Amino acid sequence: MIDVAHVSKAYLSATRESWAIGDVSFTVAKGEFVCIVGPSGCGKSTLLNMIGSFMAPSAGSIEIDRIPVVPGTIPNRLGYIFQKDTVLPWYTVGRNIGLGLKFRGYSDLQIKEKVTRLLALANLSGSEELLPHQLSGGMRQRVALLMTLACEPDVLLLDEPFGALDSNTKMTLHHELLDLWQKLGQTVVMVTHDLDEAVTLADRVIVLSAPPSRVVLDHRVDLPRPRNVFGLRDSDNFGRNVRAIWSVLGREFQAAQKVQEEPSHVA
Repeated sequence: MIDVAHVSKAYLSATRESWAIGDVSFTVAKGEFVCIVGPSGCGKSTLLNMIGSFMAPSAGSIEIDRIPVVPGTIPNRLGYIFQKDTVLPWYTVGRNIGLGLKFRGYSDLQIKEKVTRLLALANLSGSEELLPHQLSGGMRQRVALLMTLACEPDVLLLDEPFGALDSNTKMTLHHELLDLWQKLGQTVVMVTHDLDEAVTLADRVIVLSAPPSRVVLDHRVDLPRPRNVFGLRDSDNFGRNVRAIWSVLGREFQAAQKVQEEPSHVA
């Protein structure tokens, strides 16, 4: 479904060339949920932006369904959810969710039926006339997710969508995201700084090294589905998966910290 092959990314300035991503390769199967973790600056969000066509790699290639991703041309049936929600403050919840459908030429009746169905899936029935300022942070993020799901993407890219939320709200949204994913079956690639979140949600967790990054671990999470996100973290298997990933991820955090502490020799 998604094939990332020997992708790298360099940033150029007047004085130096800085490689954020060194040589990264991995594949994601259709319907799989994959999380990407790594130290700050290793290019997690950059990698997601390249998969979404928002940024060109310096080298390597990316394909979705065997079709090359062309920078600037968003692949068909791809959805992207950013760190900050993109809900329009002057539109109601219902109009926000139906916005993409309107641009695609759906009738008002078709939009209403689909919005009603999506709101029910996300436990938001009855909120279609509310404005964004009347919603909690968690509800706004659910609306942002439904805005993307309304257009029925086959691939869903998530860039730390729950990072600004409190732990209780985050766990509730984990439950709802997994429920929606299991019903709708998208291929998901999600960037996160939260290792517990990654193990809770993912089929696989990919660990990137300190920059210039490479894949240092591709860990398959051996926790059965469906997952009870509220009780999962108490299990021995959950702790074992977290420790297995942290044994590698922790070393990369230390390596990244050493790089940051080294004095610069650039004039």
